[in-house]
Amino acid sequence: MSKPERKNPDQPEVYQIGIEGHPGSDWTDWFEYMTVTAGKGNRTLLTGLIADQAALHGILKKIRDLGMTLVSVNRLETE
Repeated sequence: MSKPERKNPDQPEVYQIGIEGHPGSDWTDWFEYMTVTAGKGNRTLLTGLIADQAALHGILKKIRDLGMTLVSVNRLETE
């Protein structure tokens, strides 16, 4: 049985990041290239193409620095 092919962590990937709450529009400049949508319940989803793992960690750091509660991080499958 062969191992599944692992993607290069330095290639762009589409991610969906869930945060708790519905922050005001004043913070959206921090995530200018992400699409912001209301999720289920008291959640907000940030979705977009993230350049690499370093950029992903940078976004997660911004979420922490803004005092937001991180709920989920999902890499979306693309064709």
